[in-house]
Amino acid sequence: MLEKEKEALAKRIAGEITLSSDPGKTMRKWREIFGISQTELAEHLGVSSSVISDYEGGRRKSPGASTIRKFVEALLNIDEKRGGNVIRAFSKTIEGELPTNAILDIREFTLPLTIKEVVDAVKGEVVANMHLVDRKIYGYTVVDSIRAILEMSSEEFLKLYGWTTERALVFTKVTTGRSPMIAVRVQGLKPAVVVLHGVKKLDELAVKLAERERVPLVISRADSETELITSLRRLVEKNGNGN
Repeated sequence: MLEKEKEALAKRIAGEITLSSDPGKTMRKWREIFGISQTELAEHLGVSSSVISDYEGGRRKSPGASTIRKFVEALLNIDEKRGGNVIRAFSKTIEGELPTNAILDIREFTLPLTIKEVVDAVKGEVVANMHLVDRKIYGYTVVDSIRAILEMSSEEFLKLYGWTTERALVFTKVTTGRSPMIAVRVQGLKPAVVVLHGVKKLDELAVKLAERERVPLVISRADSETELITSLRRLVEKNGNGN
């Protein structure tokens, strides 16, 4: 199933680990994207969970090509046994199926970042679930809220999540915040954080929905969409350089 996509994803993961300034953190990022525990991965590889922990914590020397290959194959094999959800999500990103008219930018992080780091980048104010800002995320999607709500089907809306729901959904052209939060609630899948840009008067319902769904809600004070996206891209570049 999806052999070409599997091969492309394998190369992407292996390449990121090989080129990373912190291979252990990058291995952990991918393990968490696949939703695999250290114990499950260790059992699949036939090693103790402490071996995985030592690699991720930087207590073992950087993995060689053979170790990286086994690690990547294990992630893909476990995902296939579960139905191939991550592989399928990746395949959608390379098939040109994304609704590009609504999506203004979509990126995955080389290493996980905290919600707080994204909040700082977008000149954000957290208005719901401040206690969750230390949660780690693995990417972001910036979406034109008007086009998303008026033009996108439910299936297309789910593509906003890229490879993982553990990401920031950033909505632009927002007036009150009510419609984006209702859309997030009815779709079933929840992002790690929702950022609203352009809010003129925040609707209390948006805050209540965020609190009920336990999704941090952030108001961006960036001066423009351009500044918003540029700041997020700089965050990606900094992340990729391991700084």
